This record gives sequence, structure tokens and C-alpha cells, in this order.
Amino acid sequence: MKMKNTLIVVKDIKKSIRFYADVLGLRVVTDFGANVTLTGGLSLQTVESWAEFIDVSPDDLGWCGKVGEVYFEEENFDEFADKLSTLDINYVHPVKEHGWGQRVVRFYDPDGHIIEVGESIKNVVNRFLNSGMTPQKVAERMDVPVKVVNACMR
Repeated sequence: MKMKNTLIVVKDIKKSIRFYADVLGLRVVTDFGANVTLTGGLSLQTVESWAEFIDVSPDDLGWCGKVGEVYFEEENFDEFADKLSTLDINYVHPVKEHGWGQRVVRFYDPDGHIIEVGESIKNVVNRFLNSGMTPQKVAERMDVPVKVVNACMR
């Protein structure tokens, strides 16, 4: 068994393709019209075709995108956050720092799915190390074993 992709259902596939390209830099890998696979393993499926696949009316699907999220990590988090500020984004919340030190931002895609972009854990470790913290202090701050910190230092 091998996990291949995450699929989300979208109302306007062309609009969603543009959103994921413009905001997250994803590109189309395969385009079957009603189903498109983007780089990073994200697939988009039209509402109509999805409803047909699962034998329901599109009206019976309901629409609540707030029970999960699609998660990305970004190496250049500050640059990405700056880019977001120039776009028309509907935020769940602006950039914030979680208790373990990772900075994240959450926003909605055109269909109301929550997108989270977090600073890579390696960058969190290095940001703390560059501030003068020892590996032990970073591990304590992030509530992870020192071996996690050491692995990020390689």
C-alpha cells in the first residue's frame, strides 16, 4: 500500500489551479479536465465529477471546509509571508508562532478549504540556534528530543 495523493473537491477547477499556482507555486502535473494533479501530490476534482463518483447529487455534498487542512512547509517563510501580504487572501489567521516555535499562517482557498503553510522545522531549529540557544535549550523550547535538533543541524 502506498499513499499517492490528497484530493480535494473544488467548485471552479480553473480558478483553483490559478490559486495554487499563484499562491503556493504548484504546477499542473496531469490534467484530465475534471481531475488535475499538481506538484506536491495535491489533486483537484470538480464537484460534479466527485458527486458522480460517489453516487450523490452535488447538492447533497454539503460544503464545510473547516474540518481539515492541506499542510505545506516553506523554507523561505518570511519571503512567503511577504508575498501573501500582496495577494487578496482570506485569512483564517495571520502569521503566528505556535508554542514549539514554528511560525505558521492559515488561509482559505477559493472553495473554503483551509491551507496551512508553516516554517520548516529545520528552519525553526536553526532560527533558535542562530539566536544563541544551545541544542539542549532548543530541544527544551520545542519539546522535542535533542536528537531531533541534532538531525536538523546536519
